[in-house]
Amino acid sequence: MTKVYQVVVYHEINNQEKLVAYAELAGPAMKKAGATFLARGIPYLVREDGVASRTVLIEWPSRQAADEGYNSASYQEAIRVLDGAAKREFRYMDAL
Repeated sequence: MTKVYQVVVYHEINNQEKLVAYAELAGPAMKKAGATFLARGIPYLVREDGVASRTVLIEWPSRQAADEGYNSASYQEAIRVLDGAAKREFRYMDAL
């Protein structure tokens, strides 16, 4: 099984309170599904066309774990609580 890295890039946050409520549910839900949080926050440096926006780096044991984590009832509840308070993109990449 190949590990998977998930990069979450926040393009816009329009409600900090909802984001905090989301994080309180999302973190435990993802950890339960096998996620390991490697980094999170605002990058200390960006280059080229990069934008210094909230970014999260997560390691998953497999594609299946990443998919199951995203689709789990507990993570879907976290997304419901987020309620559109952020625009973000999720990127999943196989480890080398």
